[in-house]
Amino acid sequence: MITISVNGKNLQTTHQTVQLVINELGLSQGRYAVEVDGELIPKSELAQLRVVEGMNIEVVQAVGGG
Repeated sequence: MITISVNGKNLQTTHQTVQLVINELGLSQGRYAVEVDGELIPKSELAQLRVVEGMNIEVVQAVGGG
């Protein structure tokens, strides 16, 4: 198992890519942006980006309204 942080919470995972992690957590619905270790990552790269020990992932959901 690999220990990572997602939105400030520690998580253990066996998933190999960032896309699989955020899919499992239900964070890939609608419009969202992903930052990994302080760097904004294009959605097109998430399926290839390997999860590593200690990785810090932040997922921000876009919310409509006024």
